[in-house]
Amino acid sequence: MTKKLRTEFHCHTVYSKDSLTRPDELVRACRRKGIDRVVITDHNTTVGARKAREFDPDLVIVGEEIMTTGGEILAAYVTEEVPAGLSPQETIRRLKDQGAFISVSHPFDVSRRGSWKVDDLRQILPLVDAIEVFNSRCWLPLYNRQAADFARRYDLAGTVGSDAHAVLELGRATLLLPPFRGADDLRTVIRQGTAESRWSFPIIHFISRYAAWRKSLGGLPGKETRSSTS
Repeated sequence: MTKKLRTEFHCHTVYSKDSLTRPDELVRACRRKGIDRVVITDHNTTVGARKAREFDPDLVIVGEEIMTTGGEILAAYVTEEVPAGLSPQETIRRLKDQGAFISVSHPFDVSRRGSWKVDDLRQILPLVDAIEVFNSRCWLPLYNRQAADFARRYDLAGTVGSDAHAVLELGRATLLLPPFRGADDLRTVIRQGTAESRWSFPIIHFISRYAAWRKSLGGLPGKETRSSTS
């Protein structure tokens, strides 16, 4: 029987403004927790993901969480960094040009700047591969239920992710997937995933605020990275 890959789609390193997790620490934690593939999606940068991939190229998939004028896009297999502040359509065009797998971050979590208006989200549905139907860091479980209901209504594939900003959060939401190599394979198998998801209590957000506060004092990687608060 072919082993399925436990895949984490959404996590952050120190190169996100609100995380203190070094790339090497994240790789070691994934190995320890039995995660087979991890998409590192720092805010508006691929630096941390590329550094982590140096430690374990089979484990790490370079991704990026990109703030657009409509909401946040979550991408995997990113080969060229996409800047923040573009329209959703232009962001997606740039990702498609490099063959990336394109999802949408926590679309209905209105407590974050990266949430989406329904009309804006509907406009990009033909252009994306999935939406995030469970995010462990959503303040209210309602936001995840809304995303899952929306995906069912429009027959969309779903991703899940811990959105980890600290090692202790890593792996709280993963998909068990058939083996895949590259974005095209991922598009083929994504609907065959089995989710293993746990919600994180809102107190976990203080980790992000502490990280952002420390970086505001200077001297830590990520200070220069412009990002949303998650």
